[in-house]
Order: sequence, then C-alpha cells, then structure tokens
Amino acid sequence: MPAIGLGTAAPDFTLRDQHNEEFALSSARGRRVLLSFHPLAFTPVCTRQMQALEAAMDSFEALCVVPLGLSVDAWPSKHAWSNEMGLKALRILADFWPHGGVAASMGLFREKKGFSQMANLVLDASGKAVWLKIYDIPQLPDLEEVLAYLKAD
Repeated sequence: MPAIGLGTAAPDFTLRDQHNEEFALSSARGRRVLLSFHPLAFTPVCTRQMQALEAAMDSFEALCVVPLGLSVDAWPSKHAWSNEMGLKALRILADFWPHGGVAASMGLFREKKGFSQMANLVLDASGKAVWLKIYDIPQLPDLEEVLAYLKAD
C-alpha cells in the first residue's frame, strides 16, 4: 500500500498513550498534528527522535501543533520507555492492536519487519495530510525541517 497521499484525510483512530489514556485523532481537529512514526521503543535513534520532540514542545505549542510519537509497542513498554527518557509533555501512542493498524492505514507499515516506517506526517487542522517524509530506518528524522515547514505553512 502506498503512503498516504497529500491532501488525503487521515483515518481517525484511537490509541492508548504511555499513561494508558486514550487519544483520538479527532480530538485534535482544529489544530495541526505531527505524527512522528518510529519503529521500536528503546532503540537509540527512536529515543533521540522522541527526545527531540519533547525538547521542541514550546515550539509546537507556539505553532498550535499537537506532536505525537507512534510505534507498535504496547503501552506498558511505552510507559517504561517514557519514564526512562524523562518525557513530561509528549504523548507517545501504542499502535499495538491491531498490530501496526494505524501505520498500515496510512501506508507506513513495514509488513515484513513488523513495524512502521521512520516517518513524520503533518496533518492540517482538518486532518488532511499536508507534509510527509519517510527516512531510512537508521536515520534520525530532521526535526528542524519539520519545524521549518510548520512555520512557513
């Protein structure tokens, strides 16, 4: 399945975050959303990716953007990982069941590997995909290019 096309409405979803609290994508309507897909918790690159998002929370707030991390890990893993990283504001969502369902619905699931692409997807305030970049798995996503896009849009 090809990655979600720009201008396409992202399918609504409800996932649990690291605190076992539900998050529905539809609850963010009216604000832009950054879906930052990462393959697996507790891996070095994914850890740096989530820490960068946490460090940029003030910038996201100023730009009226809701940043979210997503991977196939279950919420208890997300909880332990979040505590290890010291996350205070960033919500990291468990795309655990159906396994990788949200990533798959957006064409960002690597079926043979069992995890999502390393990708950043920006949704506009109506929930449509407006910016997408898929990175090589060992590559740390460039948060500065995401912030530059959000500031220019």
